Amino acid sequence: MNTIHLAQQSPGSPLRHACADCASHDWCLPAGLDAKQTKLLDCLTVHERFIGRGGSVYRSGTAFHSLYAIRSGFVKSTMTLDDGRERVTGLHMSGELIGMDAINTGQYMCDAVTLEDSSVCAIPFDELESLIRDIPALQQYLHRMMSREIAHDYGVMLLLGSMRAEERVAVFLANLSKRYAARGYSATRINLRLKREEIGSYLGLKLETVSRVLSRFQEDRLITVQHKDVEIKDLDRLNRMVNHHDAHPRASRQAVRVVAAAPARVQPGLAKIIAPPPARVHVTPDLVF
Repeated sequence: MNTIHLAQQSPGSPLRHACADCASHDWCLPAGLDAKQTKLLDCLTVHERFIGRGGSVYRSGTAFHSLYAIRSGFVKSTMTLDDGRERVTGLHMSGELIGMDAINTGQYMCDAVTLEDSSVCAIPFDELESLIRDIPALQQYLHRMMSREIAHDYGVMLLLGSMRAEERVAVFLANLSKRYAARGYSATRINLRLKREEIGSYLGLKLETVSRVLSRFQEDRLITVQHKDVEIKDLDRLNRMVNHHDAHPRASRQAVRVVAAAPARVQPGLAKIIAPPPARVHVTPDLVF
């Protein structure tokens, strides 16, 4: 069995909290682990960083050393296109793990920027790699995270390409609602965090289209909107819009086939440690965003 020594906290070093004491432990690395296994996570040399709004978690092109668990706050991931435009590729919240797209290349593929004052835990990947050999449940958690990465990369373009603007915005709102509810917050009162143009970038829509759809939803008494605050007035109707696949069954099936066949994006040396699960990965609105 590999031995990982507990790092000593030195004066002035980043604050370190036990994983078991973290409010996000139900969605982060400890998810599915027993008390003894969770205690082993505290042997990792994890550094907690406090980052103000608009601060950088990591930058595209920098060397990959750590995965980042969001302890509190919200983070967006973006890529800069050849013409200089910024494309939003993800919206992440507490308990979610980011940086996995860098495992294969050895460098981060996008920018991760905080949308509000946030704290993140930097988890050294070499230490995590050693630890998961001894904790199968942790390996299974990484399987799920990698499956979501694969589904995002190979499924979102197919699914969004077949959806109308109203469906895209509905999926976005319904997904935020479920993620808020899973963390004990209201499922019907959400803060968008992103600006309208950022939502459009994320969903492949123009700013004007996003504004028009939100206004239409408000006129239809589906939601009320005040700046970035949205109250969902009819959650059942919103979910019915999301679950209505008649408009894009072919794209949905194609996305499932592509995702199921896609290899995990890991370095050859990690293949035996973080092997992709054999089961089919089904693309759903929960998984895509």
